[in-house]
Amino acid sequence: MHDRSPNFTAEGIDCAIQVGVIEDPSVVAIRLGEVPRIVVTHPSLAGDGPLPSTTEQLQRLPWLALRTYYTDEVVLTCQADGRSHRFAIQPRMSTDSLYALRSAALAGLGACVSSAWVVAQDIEEGRLIQLVPQWRAAPLPVYLIYPHARSYPAKLRLFAEIIRTDMPNLVGMTSPGIDALQPAGVGARTAAP
Repeated sequence: MHDRSPNFTAEGIDCAIQVGVIEDPSVVAIRLGEVPRIVVTHPSLAGDGPLPSTTEQLQRLPWLALRTYYTDEVVLTCQADGRSHRFAIQPRMSTDSLYALRSAALAGLGACVSSAWVVAQDIEEGRLIQLVPQWRAAPLPVYLIYPHARSYPAKLRLFAEIIRTDMPNLVGMTSPGIDALQPAGVGARTAAP
């Protein structure tokens, strides 16, 4: 598992799963699902006062940033009516690791936007709490990517079919949006193998 795009030929890789926007125009990208993202914090962050109950109140909290997706601004969307709220943050800590972000939140260093699956058990067991549950950050798209070719091996075609069917059922994933077969990025192809 890497946080970089693969070099398919040099590394002998047939395909890869990529979370986030596809920027490489030379790959075929099949959208498999989405990773919901939620706002969480440690229960002690509020002290003796009430927890924030509105997006406006979130801005006053100390923040942690996942610089891969946000650094100085948080944008949340209301799941009920599609309204969005944007606010500036000055993070106490910034990282490119989802696991370091989770650890910092567990240590009570601040609030953060996290992939829901990473913090689900922490929320269930009371180590973290979800703030303003009706609001979420934009979900992260998940793609199967592979290099464009004139023909594809049977194992790649079979894997693509299996992963396309099973990926939305994995813990923490949701089915892809209606634009699932639209280009993933500038020039990315979306044909099936």
